[in-house]
Amino acid sequence: MAAKAGGLKGVALIGGGANSTVAGALHFFQDPASGFTEVRGKVTGLAPGLHGFHIHSFGDTTNGCNSTGPHFNPHNKPHGAPIDDERHVGDLGNIVANRDGVAEVFIKDLQISLTGPHSILGRAVVVHADPDDLGRGKLAYNSAAILL
Repeated sequence: MAAKAGGLKGVALIGGGANSTVAGALHFFQDPASGFTEVRGKVTGLAPGLHGFHIHSFGDTTNGCNSTGPHFNPHNKPHGAPIDDERHVGDLGNIVANRDGVAEVFIKDLQISLTGPHSILGRAVVVHADPDDLGRGKLAYNSAAILL
């Protein structure tokens, strides 16, 4: 990702629990001119297929994903898809792992921010074992087991 002058950057490292092979690094860049935040990176060690991908409220991973809290939702919106205006800030949809268990991530989003009172900095990025229903199943957070 090419850094632009004056842009904000952040990095999230993904690591699974003691018995997990899930690993990865995600790079966040917020362009102050457009307001968009780009997320780029790779997650490995996944089962092939779709995996829910979210920013959770807390960065506390002392008890695995149980301590990361719900999806980051500072505006109290319903669960949704990344293309929805009405959604949790932390709703980033699904990532797709190929047959080798590798997911290449590229997301461009206007709701996630690296600055201000609703910044995602210091929060956990969670890759779920199951696909996310993107709010279409009418459940608050429809991704069952969580990997981190």
